[in-house]
Amino acid sequence: MKIKTKKLQFEKLNEIKRPKHFNPKRPNIFFRTLVRILSQFDMWATRFSYTKTDMEKAGNGPCLILMNHSSFIDFEIANKILYPTPFCFVATTDAFVSKAWLMREIGCIPTQKFVNDVTLISDMAYALKELKTSVLMYPEAGYSFDGCATALPRGLGRLVKKLDVPVISIHTFGAFSRDPLYNCLQRRKVKVSADISCILSLDEVRDKSIAEIDEILDKTFTFDNFEWQNENKIKIDEPFRADGLNRILYKCAHCQTEGKMEGKGTKLICHECGKEYELDEYGKLKALEGETEFSHIPDWYKWERDCVRQEIVEGSYKLDVDVEICVLVDYKALYKIGDGHLIHDKNGFCLSGCDGKLEYTQKPLVSHSVNSDYFWYEIGDVISIGNRETLYYCFPKTKGDFVAKTRLAAEEMYNLVRPKREKAKI
Repeated sequence: MKIKTKKLQFEKLNEIKRPKHFNPKRPNIFFRTLVRILSQFDMWATRFSYTKTDMEKAGNGPCLILMNHSSFIDFEIANKILYPTPFCFVATTDAFVSKAWLMREIGCIPTQKFVNDVTLISDMAYALKELKTSVLMYPEAGYSFDGCATALPRGLGRLVKKLDVPVISIHTFGAFSRDPLYNCLQRRKVKVSADISCILSLDEVRDKSIAEIDEILDKTFTFDNFEWQNENKIKIDEPFRADGLNRILYKCAHCQTEGKMEGKGTKLICHECGKEYELDEYGKLKALEGETEFSHIPDWYKWERDCVRQEIVEGSYKLDVDVEICVLVDYKALYKIGDGHLIHDKNGFCLSGCDGKLEYTQKPLVSHSVNSDYFWYEIGDVISIGNRETLYYCFPKTKGDFVAKTRLAAEEMYNLVRPKREKAKI
């Protein structure tokens, strides 16, 4: 999947009109049916099935639907389960590029990942109250890197209270295992299933506190796809199953060197110390010689998170890389505006470039995470920062595994700074 791009001088950015806001549209039955038809191939290929739990609690009115985010097939799954019931769908603004009219026809509501968006709340309320249409969103916003739930934004319980509708969850099984983000867009032969359940009735939404709702949501979005694969003996025997694994396991657990790992075939190798690990058919790692420091991939990833947190505390963490800069300001194209330099340290992000014309800074408390992705729209690995006016997509020009560590650092920086901010308010 690609995105329309266009070269543009930095000085011309201010001449581009920002997109006009439109209220959400009730999804068009023709396009909903078309999506269903086009998605049938993936549904057949994955032998998709689903179960329902406690759905009688949802009643007959519109609901807020929360879904874990594993791969591109997620939207097809939702459409398969919910059709012919109409639902609006919260989608990132880049998905609207060159096809905004179509996205509106199928009920999409535009938003920017990890950017405070008050308009989104009013748009969701409009769809639920005025259009009488359910709204689906991925509360994690970004795809899971390690197969476990990514951090949920605080305030989600407050949103549930404000919308005042029942809450439904769609939890997928196998979608991540079939197409993990790190695996270079190579799909595996895995059966996919889902469970749709009502986790909060309208009475429960009204009776429970925001803290109680947040606790329920956190519990709902606690999962481990690698553990699920191992426990259920889901066999993945593709010879490329470890390709790109270094994108999340970028630091050697043996010699602790970063940037020398390579996931290739069925092996993960450190080119600094030479240690090799085999990724077996059930998602477990085993050292070919010596101790297996982490057999469970999410445990290795958590160790990297702990290491990043320690670097931040000590003041040694820093991303310092040359980047190609693209910006998103409307729905006509992704604009390539030139080269620059991206720094990320305890002060947050600092992006400079375009021959000195661009200077953008973003403090750690701006967002609980950062929009980062692998091989984004087939352009390259990306780190995206910005605000409601402009999003900056930074593509590192140096070869390396920067994406996962930057996301971990942004999340841990937020977790370290936020308590201090809350304490200062008291």
